[in-house]
Amino acid sequence: MDTQELIDYIAHSKRRTPVKVHLRTRQPLAFPGAKVFGQGSLVIGDYEIIAPILTAYADQIEAIEIEAYCRNSAVGLLDIKTLSARIEPGAIIREQVVIQERAVIMMGAIVNIGAYIGKDTMIDMGAVIGGRVQIGDHCHIGAGAVLAGVIEPPSATPVIVEDDVTIGANAVVLEGVHIHQGAVIAAGAVVIEDVAPDSVMAGIPAQCIKQRDEQTTRKTQIVEALRQL
Repeated sequence: MDTQELIDYIAHSKRRTPVKVHLRTRQPLAFPGAKVFGQGSLVIGDYEIIAPILTAYADQIEAIEIEAYCRNSAVGLLDIKTLSARIEPGAIIREQVVIQERAVIMMGAIVNIGAYIGKDTMIDMGAVIGGRVQIGDHCHIGAGAVLAGVIEPPSATPVIVEDDVTIGANAVVLEGVHIHQGAVIAAGAVVIEDVAPDSVMAGIPAQCIKQRDEQTTRKTQIVEALRQL
């Protein structure tokens, strides 16, 4: 999707407040439009559908606990069940994200709407991949790194990361930056301008300190065994 399509998707999506309701009632209650389990002991659905029923039958409820995960959410989570990728617990991946084969999304990583993750790319723990960020194949995005997203303004250019790029832990890449193939971004660097192919960048703001060499390639080697499904 391009930016305007994503904006339209968000603007026109049904707002949702999904909840889990754990109930003990004097008699079974009906919840049309929701999923009911265990003869009414667990109800899953939208709070706007469930709440009026709970109010109407309050005198029948002996005990109740409601778990809410968001409020008026416009963008749900991506259905990851059929992905040919490795998604570890605690990763948050929103709808309209594309994740290619053998990608790895580690614990606590956040991937926002419209992002693209290429084949064999690893998004490490706690990394933030903003809206519309485009990441190529065989990349490693280090723990805690932030690749800034752009949904508004619509004219903004997304971060683009080409193939075989390594971005170190806690690095920051600002909106609109294009990192070309084979580049290496050192840990903690702040990248504010486009990066040429095979450049090694470090510092705040990031500057080229050398070109990729044999030593750099050894230190940033992609381990295929970690990408096996």
